[in-house]
Amino acid sequence: MEDAGDHAAVLGQLMLAFEGRTLPEPMSRRLRDRPAAGVTLFRHANVTDPGQLRELTDAIQRLAPADLPFLIAIDQEGGQLAGLGAASTPFAGSMALGAVGDEDLTRRVGSAIGRELRAAGVNVNYAPVCDLATNPANPALGVRAFGDDPDGAARLVAAFVQGLAESGVAATLKHFPGIGEISADTHHGSVAADVDAEQLRARELVPFRAGIAAGAPMVMCGHAAVPSLTGRSDLPATLAAPIVTALLRDELGFTGVAISDALNMRALAQDSAGRAIDAIAGLRAGLDLLLLTAGDQAAELEEALVLAASRGLVPADGVAASLHRVATLRRSIAVVPAGGEPETSEIGSAAHRVLADELARRSVTLVRDDGNLLPLRLGPGDEVFAVMPQPADLTPADTSSTIEPGLADAIRRHHPRVTPHIVTQNPAAAEIAGARAAADSADVIVIGTISASLQPGQVALVESLLALGRPTVTVALRTPWDGEAYPTAGTHACTYSVLEPSLLALADALFGLAPFPGRLPVRLGAMAAS
Repeated sequence: MEDAGDHAAVLGQLMLAFEGRTLPEPMSRRLRDRPAAGVTLFRHANVTDPGQLRELTDAIQRLAPADLPFLIAIDQEGGQLAGLGAASTPFAGSMALGAVGDEDLTRRVGSAIGRELRAAGVNVNYAPVCDLATNPANPALGVRAFGDDPDGAARLVAAFVQGLAESGVAATLKHFPGIGEISADTHHGSVAADVDAEQLRARELVPFRAGIAAGAPMVMCGHAAVPSLTGRSDLPATLAAPIVTALLRDELGFTGVAISDALNMRALAQDSAGRAIDAIAGLRAGLDLLLLTAGDQAAELEEALVLAASRGLVPADGVAASLHRVATLRRSIAVVPAGGEPETSEIGSAAHRVLADELARRSVTLVRDDGNLLPLRLGPGDEVFAVMPQPADLTPADTSSTIEPGLADAIRRHHPRVTPHIVTQNPAAAEIAGARAAADSADVIVIGTISASLQPGQVALVESLLALGRPTVTVALRTPWDGEAYPTAGTHACTYSVLEPSLLALADALFGLAPFPGRLPVRLGAMAAS
């Protein structure tokens, strides 16, 4: 006869979360007394610095069985999403790697990120992003993708997975089966990916296949609906057996752990009853793990799952199979990596910073220089007007708000007379007029934009400054499609990152001290062709 303990086994399919830089006593009791796969940590909720984080992860692991360490996961994609905190090395991220196109560099970056995670006690990275940057109007992806070419992205996905693995960190391929084509963010509501099944298999799935072949032990299913696979525009992929089981397991042959994207995203139901139903639906669809976030009403959900298991709504054989896959992963991360266990001193180390500088230097891309303005040739009295938006979190999958604007400081390393001008992300008419007035006496204008293709105020700002007729360089500091939004710009470059190494590399290239070796990882229109 089954008892309540048997039904509680389903709780081993939860990745828990909590608020706190130290382990709260209720979470300690929860980890000690009931099954769980592990925890997801979030920068805003759990991270201060490397020493604090390592103490926290050690406290978590002390509650795990000796032969079955907890999974401890974080989002450390690089670029715009750095869950490990400000002390981690500022790698430019996936699209910068796509602009270089070097598998060895990508593996080395993945390995360095893995070493920093492992040093902090984190053994699962919710990366790499396998989605393709095929839709410029996609607000959820942008520079998180390697590019729009499936074969190129596939090679880099495989290299990143290998780099993490050699550091003893499990990679997570996301967001299956691909969210590149969506035009809204599943954090905020339901979204359907308009891609037919044939195209999806020929394009979207290519990087996922490569990541699976490279040995990625985890796949994260996205919340976008895929009507071509399910016949429904209101069924998130996370909850769809034709996607999680038929496609991922049966067709692609994935034998590892399938995890949901975060359950607090509004593409899923957020009332108590709806959350319980969606969680049950996800497990029935074939998910092995459900990803909770800090602040979720976990206790209610857990009781609902135990009750569902007792009623047979979550079949016992499915729970057992999932727990076996999860246990296999948990045991694998206990193995010491080939290079030995890293120390926290590797986080943000000089060697890793050199690697971040290499990525930045090799990725900066010159899209056009119609007037042969570059390299900049300035007299001692010439003034550079350097405009940049204040970095902000444009999606919940973003930590850019922690970054200080650094374009002017980077340029000042080469020329002393630089006037910085910081604008908001989507400036209104009065702010644009103020910037134009401030730039009126400048000899050269350098304008950095951040996802201007989705923010018309930035486009209006650029057009207003271009109308002054001064020598002007525009720079897409995030998504490369910005240049198409202001196509009259004669000199235009891309950095794919607002982080310091990328801005320093840009400044070196602007003044002719380094080349622009990067190549666009996405197709642009007339601007790139001119």
